[in-house]
Amino acid sequence: MEFSVEALQGLLTGLLQYATPETGLQLAVVVIALVAAGTVRHFADRRLSYGLKETGPAIKLPRDILLRSARRLVFPLIALLLIFAGSMIFRVLGYPQALLDIAAQLLVALAVIRMLVYGLRVGFAQGPALQAWEKVISTTLWGIVALHLVDWLQPLVDGMDKLAIDIGDSHISLLMIVKLVLWSALYLLLAFWISGVVEQRMRASKHINASMRVGLSKVIKFGLVTLAILVALTEAGLNLASLTVLGGAIGIGIGFGLQKIVSNFISGFILLGDRSIRPGDVITVGDNYGWVKELRARYIVVRNRDGVETLIPNENLVTTDVINWSYSDRRVRVRIPVQISYGDDPEEAMAIMLEAGKAHPRALKDPEPVVRLMEFADSGIALELRVWMTDPQEGVGNIKSDINLAIWHGFKEAGITIPFPQRDVNLRYMNAPVMVDST
Repeated sequence: MEFSVEALQGLLTGLLQYATPETGLQLAVVVIALVAAGTVRHFADRRLSYGLKETGPAIKLPRDILLRSARRLVFPLIALLLIFAGSMIFRVLGYPQALLDIAAQLLVALAVIRMLVYGLRVGFAQGPALQAWEKVISTTLWGIVALHLVDWLQPLVDGMDKLAIDIGDSHISLLMIVKLVLWSALYLLLAFWISGVVEQRMRASKHINASMRVGLSKVIKFGLVTLAILVALTEAGLNLASLTVLGGAIGIGIGFGLQKIVSNFISGFILLGDRSIRPGDVITVGDNYGWVKELRARYIVVRNRDGVETLIPNENLVTTDVINWSYSDRRVRVRIPVQISYGDDPEEAMAIMLEAGKAHPRALKDPEPVVRLMEFADSGIALELRVWMTDPQEGVGNIKSDINLAIWHGFKEAGITIPFPQRDVNLRYMNAPVMVDST
């Protein structure tokens, strides 16, 4: 690796030629403009951000978009106006203003880049991670434009291209790595944006069910991301034929340590293909009961009645028993067992139970509630009320509680008793002599 002394001397000479009093005045104007713009932005940000949350729900209101756009333009526009004012004064006095012109171009580029990146961000789902990426992308793009405006981009590119190593037929340089990172970020951003637009379109369509929508979204996103990575590799100048070794390494990694991840990923497509589990279904997996909130590439999100969300790997849903309460029919039958004493009239008790079942607002009229006499048990007559409903995601225990309470009040008014457990114990040979073995 060789460093060019002549190039370094030329750079130092070029910097020293700007070390003049006029350049110092221009630099002072730029510093004053930036400090003043930062101060104005600090006070304006409080007013513009009132009632807005960057990490909140998706931006939909035009007012929110305008306020967020204004927040991003306050700093560059205020600084630009001050620099324009200083440039006019310098022009009247006959002073050079090359540094002020460069600063104005950089501020215009900053304002344009911020608005372009924010416009792309509006098309995505909002989140704190995306907010951080917006700042990173804006800063990176502005840095490239700044280097180009001061004519430092090409020397920097040439220097990074010289920092390289040769591996076989492949020439890997620092420039190639930087280009790969930048092109990957750009194409992945474009891929996520296109997949987000497609997903929004499918979500608004009434002809695509929830399961098919999730499946198509995953396939489109996976295909676009794969295409973005391949195109980025090509744009960076990397020979795709040299990736065979990398592909073999990935295959070995999958065989030894990533089989679970791949299995969950493939199981997710299996679940979407056979439509055995769909968003909104009420399922029971082991001890987890709730309704399916989301289908992800590696897991599903099941939310129970307590508001707790459980992440269940897709492989578990393929290889274990799953109770789907709403697979082909959302109607679910609830059984409510009750016992009455042998001294009470079972027909009167059955009528009270039937009336309690019909009176509940969540009980279906068709099929209607029924009461059955199940058996003559040890402690009393066993009855059972059977009620159908279509919303198990709203809870099963609460409807049982409501109907049991109505049955209790009905039995109390009719004088029907619910027996305690009874057992008859016969003690025999109480006075018989105890035989003692003396051997």
